[in-house]
Amino acid sequence: RTVIHQALPREEQPAFPRIFSAFSIGLLGNAVLPGRIGELARVAVLSRDMERGTGATGRLLGSVFAHRLFDLVPALLLTVFVLATARIPRWAITSLEIVIVVGIVLFLLTVLVAGLEHRPVPEGARALRRLLAMARLGLNVMREPAAAVAAALLQTTGWIVQLFAVWATMFAFGIDQPLSAAALVLLLVNVATIFPLWPGNIGLLQAVAALPLRSYGVPYATGIAFGLGLQVLEMSVGIGIGLLFLMHEGLT
Repeated sequence: RTVIHQALPREEQPAFPRIFSAFSIGLLGNAVLPGRIGELARVAVLSRDMERGTGATGRLLGSVFAHRLFDLVPALLLTVFVLATARIPRWAITSLEIVIVVGIVLFLLTVLVAGLEHRPVPEGARALRRLLAMARLGLNVMREPAAAVAAALLQTTGWIVQLFAVWATMFAFGIDQPLSAAALVLLLVNVATIFPLWPGNIGLLQAVAALPLRSYGVPYATGIAFGLGLQVLEMSVGIGIGLLFLMHEGLT
Protein backbone atom coordinates (compact mmCIF):
# COMPACT_ATOMS: atom_id res chain seq x y z
CA ARG A 1 0.00 0.00 0.00
CA THR A 2 2.80 2.40 0.91
CA VAL A 3 4.62 1.83 -2.37
CA ILE A 4 1.46 1.95 -4.52
CA HIS A 5 0.21 5.20 -2.96
CA GLN A 6 3.55 6.84 -3.71
CA ALA A 7 3.32 5.64 -7.32
CA LEU A 8 -0.18 6.93 -8.15
CA PRO A 9 -1.81 10.37 -8.06
CA ARG A 10 -4.02 10.88 -4.99
CA GLU A 11 -7.29 10.63 -6.94
CA GLU A 12 -6.29 7.23 -8.38
CA GLN A 13 -5.02 5.58 -5.19
CA PRO A 14 -6.97 2.38 -4.45
CA ALA A 15 -8.28 1.69 -0.95
CA PHE A 16 -6.49 -0.78 1.32
CA PRO A 17 -9.10 -3.60 0.89
CA ARG A 18 -8.61 -3.46 -2.89
CA ILE A 19 -4.83 -3.56 -2.54
CA PHE A 20 -5.07 -6.51 -0.14
CA SER A 21 -7.36 -8.30 -2.59
CA ALA A 22 -4.89 -7.81 -5.44
CA PHE A 23 -1.98 -8.86 -3.22
CA SER A 24 -3.79 -12.07 -2.23
CA ILE A 25 -4.55 -12.95 -5.84
CA GLY A 26 -0.86 -12.36 -6.56
CA LEU A 27 0.05 -14.89 -3.87
CA LEU A 28 -2.18 -17.43 -5.60
CA GLY A 29 -0.58 -16.69 -8.97
CA ASN A 30 2.95 -17.06 -7.61
CA ALA A 31 2.02 -20.34 -5.90
CA VAL A 32 0.55 -22.11 -8.93
CA LEU A 33 2.30 -20.48 -11.91
CA PRO A 34 5.99 -20.09 -12.85
CA GLY A 35 7.88 -16.88 -13.48
CA ARG A 36 6.37 -14.51 -10.88
CA ILE A 37 3.14 -14.25 -12.86
CA GLY A 38 1.41 -13.34 -9.60
CA GLU A 39 3.12 -9.94 -9.63
CA LEU A 40 1.49 -9.19 -13.01
CA ALA A 41 -1.84 -10.49 -11.68
CA ARG A 42 -1.70 -7.86 -8.92
CA VAL A 43 -1.21 -5.13 -11.50
CA ALA A 44 -4.07 -6.51 -13.63
CA VAL A 45 -6.50 -6.60 -10.69
CA LEU A 46 -5.71 -3.05 -9.57
CA SER A 47 -5.64 -1.47 -13.04
CA ARG A 48 -8.79 -3.01 -14.52
CA ASP A 49 -11.06 -0.32 -13.02
CA MET A 50 -8.67 2.55 -13.66
CA GLU A 51 -8.99 4.93 -16.57
CA ARG A 52 -7.09 3.79 -19.67
CA GLY A 53 -4.30 5.92 -21.08
CA THR A 54 -3.26 7.49 -17.77
CA GLY A 55 -0.16 5.34 -17.34
CA ALA A 56 -1.56 3.57 -14.26
CA THR A 57 -0.45 0.14 -15.47
CA GLY A 58 3.14 1.30 -15.96
CA ARG A 59 3.21 2.99 -12.55
CA LEU A 60 1.89 -0.17 -10.89
CA LEU A 61 4.54 -2.28 -12.64
CA GLY A 62 7.21 0.06 -11.27
CA SER A 63 5.68 -0.19 -7.79
CA VAL A 64 5.89 -4.01 -7.91
CA PHE A 65 9.61 -3.78 -8.66
CA ALA A 66 10.14 -1.23 -5.86
CA HIS A 67 8.18 -3.40 -3.43
CA ARG A 68 10.39 -6.41 -4.12
CA LEU A 69 13.55 -4.34 -3.77
CA PHE A 70 12.62 -3.51 -0.17
CA ASP A 71 13.13 -7.22 0.61
CA LEU A 72 16.83 -6.39 0.44
CA VAL A 73 16.68 -4.61 3.82
CA PRO A 74 15.50 -7.60 5.91
CA ALA A 75 17.62 -9.91 3.74
CA LEU A 76 20.76 -7.97 4.67
CA LEU A 77 19.82 -7.95 8.37
CA LEU A 78 19.12 -11.67 8.29
CA THR A 79 22.38 -12.34 6.45
CA VAL A 80 24.35 -10.53 9.16
CA PHE A 81 22.53 -12.56 11.84
CA VAL A 82 23.14 -15.84 9.99
CA LEU A 83 26.83 -15.13 9.36
CA ALA A 84 27.31 -14.35 13.04
CA THR A 85 25.38 -17.29 14.52
CA ALA A 86 24.63 -20.10 12.04
CA ARG A 87 26.62 -23.05 10.69
CA ILE A 88 26.74 -22.18 7.01
CA PRO A 89 27.91 -24.55 4.24
CA ARG A 90 30.49 -23.04 1.89
CA TRP A 91 28.16 -23.23 -1.13
CA ALA A 92 25.55 -21.26 0.78
CA ILE A 93 28.02 -18.48 1.62
CA THR A 94 28.90 -18.10 -2.07
CA SER A 95 25.22 -17.98 -3.07
CA LEU A 96 24.43 -15.37 -0.44
CA GLU A 97 27.37 -13.20 -1.45
CA ILE A 98 26.30 -13.18 -5.11
CA VAL A 99 22.63 -12.42 -4.36
CA ILE A 100 23.42 -9.66 -1.86
CA VAL A 101 25.90 -7.92 -4.18
CA VAL A 102 23.45 -8.06 -7.11
CA GLY A 103 20.64 -6.85 -4.84
CA ILE A 104 22.62 -3.85 -3.56
CA VAL A 105 23.61 -2.87 -7.10
CA LEU A 106 19.97 -3.09 -8.24
CA PHE A 107 18.81 -1.07 -5.24
CA LEU A 108 21.33 1.72 -5.89
CA LEU A 109 20.50 1.81 -9.60
CA THR A 110 16.79 2.02 -8.78
CA VAL A 111 17.37 4.94 -6.40
CA LEU A 112 19.40 6.65 -9.13
CA VAL A 113 16.75 6.09 -11.81
CA ALA A 114 13.94 7.21 -9.48
CA GLY A 115 15.82 10.43 -8.74
CA LEU A 116 16.14 11.47 -12.38
CA GLU A 117 14.09 14.45 -13.47
CA HIS A 118 10.80 13.43 -15.05
CA ARG A 119 10.27 14.65 -18.59
CA PRO A 120 6.88 14.46 -20.31
CA VAL A 121 6.67 11.70 -22.92
CA PRO A 122 5.76 12.98 -26.41
CA GLU A 123 2.28 12.04 -27.60
CA GLY A 124 3.68 10.08 -30.53
CA ALA A 125 6.10 8.03 -28.45
CA ARG A 126 5.98 4.28 -28.83
CA ALA A 127 3.97 2.26 -26.32
CA LEU A 128 7.06 0.60 -24.80
CA ARG A 129 8.75 3.96 -24.21
CA ARG A 130 5.63 5.31 -22.51
CA LEU A 131 5.35 2.18 -20.38
CA LEU A 132 8.97 2.48 -19.20
CA ALA A 133 8.49 6.17 -18.43
CA MET A 134 5.41 5.42 -16.33
CA ALA A 135 7.17 2.49 -14.64
CA ARG A 136 9.89 4.89 -13.51
CA LEU A 137 7.21 6.98 -11.81
CA GLY A 138 6.19 3.81 -10.00
CA LEU A 139 9.54 4.03 -8.19
CA ASN A 140 8.56 7.31 -6.51
CA VAL A 141 8.73 5.71 -3.06
CA MET A 142 12.53 5.80 -3.45
CA ARG A 143 12.36 9.59 -3.52
CA GLU A 144 10.35 9.87 -0.29
CA PRO A 145 12.52 8.98 2.74
CA ALA A 146 9.63 8.62 5.21
CA ALA A 147 7.65 6.33 2.89
CA ALA A 148 10.76 4.31 2.01
CA VAL A 149 11.59 3.76 5.69
CA ALA A 150 7.98 2.74 6.39
CA ALA A 151 8.02 0.23 3.51
CA ALA A 152 11.36 -1.20 4.66
CA LEU A 153 10.13 -1.57 8.26
CA LEU A 154 6.94 -3.31 7.14
CA GLN A 155 8.89 -5.71 4.91
CA THR A 156 11.24 -6.43 7.81
CA THR A 157 8.26 -7.16 10.07
CA GLY A 158 6.94 -9.60 7.48
CA TRP A 159 10.28 -11.42 7.37
CA ILE A 160 10.38 -11.64 11.19
CA VAL A 161 6.94 -13.29 11.18
CA GLN A 162 8.15 -15.69 8.48
CA LEU A 163 11.24 -16.50 10.54
CA PHE A 164 9.19 -17.60 13.55
CA ALA A 165 6.83 -19.54 11.28
CA VAL A 166 9.81 -21.49 9.91
CA TRP A 167 11.12 -22.09 13.44
CA ALA A 168 7.70 -23.33 14.62
CA THR A 169 7.48 -25.70 11.64
CA MET A 170 10.93 -27.08 12.49
CA PHE A 171 9.71 -28.01 15.97
CA ALA A 172 6.58 -29.57 14.44
CA PHE A 173 8.89 -31.93 12.51
CA GLY A 174 10.97 -32.76 15.57
CA ILE A 175 13.90 -30.55 14.52
CA ASP A 176 14.98 -29.01 17.81
CA GLN A 177 17.49 -26.43 16.61
CA PRO A 178 18.21 -22.77 17.46
CA LEU A 179 16.64 -19.74 15.77
CA SER A 180 19.82 -19.28 13.72
CA ALA A 181 19.10 -22.55 11.89
CA ALA A 182 15.61 -21.32 10.99
CA ALA A 183 17.13 -18.02 9.84
CA LEU A 184 19.54 -19.87 7.54
CA VAL A 185 16.69 -21.91 6.03
CA LEU A 186 14.50 -18.83 5.52
CA LEU A 187 17.31 -16.91 3.86
CA LEU A 188 18.23 -19.71 1.45
CA VAL A 189 14.59 -20.51 0.65
CA ASN A 190 13.98 -16.87 -0.29
CA VAL A 191 17.08 -16.89 -2.48
CA ALA A 192 15.85 -20.06 -4.20
CA THR A 193 12.43 -18.52 -4.92
CA ILE A 194 13.70 -15.26 -6.44
CA PHE A 195 13.29 -16.87 -9.86
CA PRO A 196 10.48 -19.48 -9.76
CA LEU A 197 11.40 -21.63 -12.75
CA TRP A 198 8.32 -23.86 -12.24
CA PRO A 199 5.25 -23.61 -9.96
CA GLY A 200 6.47 -23.11 -6.39
CA ASN A 201 9.96 -24.39 -7.28
CA ILE A 202 8.79 -27.68 -5.75
CA GLY A 203 11.77 -29.98 -5.24
CA LEU A 204 14.36 -27.23 -5.32
CA LEU A 205 12.86 -25.60 -2.23
CA GLN A 206 12.93 -28.89 -0.31
CA ALA A 207 16.59 -29.46 -1.18
CA VAL A 208 17.50 -25.90 -0.17
CA ALA A 209 15.74 -26.42 3.17
CA ALA A 210 17.29 -29.84 3.83
CA LEU A 211 20.91 -29.29 2.81
CA PRO A 212 21.87 -26.55 5.33
CA LEU A 213 20.21 -28.50 8.15
CA ARG A 214 22.69 -31.33 7.63
CA SER A 215 25.27 -29.04 9.28
CA TYR A 216 23.09 -29.32 12.40
CA GLY A 217 22.96 -33.12 12.26
CA VAL A 218 19.44 -33.27 10.81
CA PRO A 219 19.01 -36.33 8.51
CA TYR A 220 18.46 -35.42 4.87
CA ALA A 221 15.13 -37.29 4.71
CA THR A 222 13.83 -35.35 7.73
CA GLY A 223 14.96 -32.10 6.13
CA ILE A 224 13.14 -32.96 2.88
CA ALA A 225 9.95 -33.77 4.82
CA PHE A 226 10.27 -30.48 6.73
CA GLY A 227 10.79 -28.57 3.47
CA LEU A 228 7.69 -30.18 1.98
CA GLY A 229 5.61 -29.40 5.06
CA LEU A 230 6.85 -25.82 5.11
CA GLN A 231 5.91 -25.30 1.47
CA VAL A 232 2.49 -26.93 1.91
CA LEU A 233 1.73 -24.59 4.82
CA GLU A 234 2.89 -21.52 2.93
CA MET A 235 1.11 -22.43 -0.32
CA SER A 236 -2.11 -23.28 1.53
CA VAL A 237 -2.26 -19.71 2.82
CA GLY A 238 -1.55 -18.15 -0.58
CA ILE A 239 -3.91 -20.45 -2.48
CA GLY A 240 -6.64 -20.29 0.20
CA ILE A 241 -6.94 -16.52 0.51
CA GLY A 242 -6.12 -16.09 -3.18
CA LEU A 243 -9.14 -18.17 -4.22
CA LEU A 244 -11.38 -16.27 -1.79
CA PHE A 245 -10.40 -12.90 -3.24
CA LEU A 246 -10.51 -14.26 -6.80
CA MET A 247 -14.21 -15.02 -6.20
CA HIS A 248 -14.65 -11.66 -4.46
CA GLU A 249 -13.31 -9.87 -7.54
CA GLY A 250 -15.51 -11.96 -9.83
CA LEU A 251 -12.52 -13.44 -11.68
CA THR A 252 -11.82 -16.96 -12.91
